Amino acid sequence: MSIFDNLMGNASELSLNKIHAEFTPIMVEGEELKKAFKIIRDFFVFTNKRLILVNKQGITGKKREYLTIPYGSIIKFSKESAGLLDFDADLKIWIRGQSEPITKEFKDDGNINEVYRLLSQFTL
Repeated sequence: MSIFDNLMGNASELSLNKIHAEFTPIMVEGEELKKAFKIIRDFFVFTNKRLILVNKQGITGKKREYLTIPYGSIIKFSKESAGLLDFDADLKIWIRGQSEPITKEFKDDGNINEVYRLLSQFTL
């Protein structure tokens, strides 16, 4: 991943070795990291049991929110591709009990298809 891609918000796959130390303390027995993607400062982390959305906060990004979404709680999801004048692709995830979806914006269609495929793989 280049610095330019990161600044532009293009999703890039992260090495599981690089994030292993950060996520091991919050994982349960038998849980394994499967794939991870970074969009600007935030992460999508797929394990064999759940999706973890990491929201880095503040100027330094040291403060982080970890949102766990069990795959069984995802009731639907959609992707909207980038258009002629709209260069952003959107991924929306609806969670049981929530009226509004979680929306993540991808600058162009980069890796949104892979994230969508993984959501399909783990929820269907």
